[in-house]
Amino acid sequence: MNENYYVAIMAGGIGSRFWPKSRTAFPKQFIDILNTGQTLIQATYERYTRFIKPENIFVVTSQDYTDIVKEQLPALPWENILSEPSRKNTAPCIAYVSFKLAQKNPEASLIVAPSDHLILDNEEFERVAMRALEFANHLKAFVTLGIRPTYPNTGYGYIQHDSLAAADEIYKVKTFTEKPNLELAQTFLASGDFLWNAGIFTWKVSAILDAFEKLQPEMFELFAAEKQHFGTSEEKTAIERVYPLCTNISIDYAIMEKANNVYVIPASFGWSDLGTWNSAYDNLEKDYLGNAVAGNQVMIIDATKCIVSAPEDKLVVLQGLDDFIVVDTKDVLLICKKDKEQEIKEYVSEVKRNIGDHVL
Repeated sequence: MNENYYVAIMAGGIGSRFWPKSRTAFPKQFIDILNTGQTLIQATYERYTRFIKPENIFVVTSQDYTDIVKEQLPALPWENILSEPSRKNTAPCIAYVSFKLAQKNPEASLIVAPSDHLILDNEEFERVAMRALEFANHLKAFVTLGIRPTYPNTGYGYIQHDSLAAADEIYKVKTFTEKPNLELAQTFLASGDFLWNAGIFTWKVSAILDAFEKLQPEMFELFAAEKQHFGTSEEKTAIERVYPLCTNISIDYAIMEKANNVYVIPASFGWSDLGTWNSAYDNLEKDYLGNAVAGNQVMIIDATKCIVSAPEDKLVVLQGLDDFIVVDTKDVLLICKKDKEQEIKEYVSEVKRNIGDHVL
């Protein structure tokens, strides 16, 4: 395995669209959403150990989740868990791990990936990821992975690329587009030059730091002023000084949409961002009536195309529902039409206003 190849797994989100299964204190990346015997972060970590040295894998997470990461990834060196004192989106998170790696290995190349995505074909993913690393390492380019769309999804971001390849499998990126409406998503699908944005990025660490210096100079200076403390006993205190001053911004807005050396590899490796209950439904085994069930004591009577998640020791009897999300926990029951799942975040806000934080 290449000594200069690293991975940063981002694991600080709260997964509010998977409420009430996903809670602020224990979000979805630490849950076995698909009943595979592994939590999402465990599956992600294992996927990268196939081709990245375990000591070169880092996890960036909220300081609230550090102990959970230690428990779920016992083989991960504790010093490879980077704790964020506050949530400031993905750009500060990536600046943090990039400055730390630059101190450790100036020749480092980095894959940045979410902790909670599903990838079914690990062999094909490894092949594509290695291709991205090689290209990024050779040209000091930024390479993202795009998923060939199969339908006009309105919950994903899109990447438009040139029609002619810049190299084998690799295309120059023209535009990034946030979640489109249905009409625009249908246009993207028909055009043939748009891909779903998987949120997996690859670059040389020196190249991304150059981009931060040029495109996000204030954030760059904040981290640069403290970089001598990274890898020392002063790192935690230094990060606590930096984070309150950082802009809350995604790496897409901060760097990727502004840089002129961004490329994409169109890929198909059984990817889903597992961002919603419907995406979980798509990837769960179903009965002959199209119901997907997670729970040992769930009885389905005259119900179709529902997803049901219930505690292992709780009897749930479901009758007469069609196309519903049913999630039962020890203190919350959610019953929601599947086509209203994008509104779950709004329901969570209503719960917070009317009931309080204790059930979030």
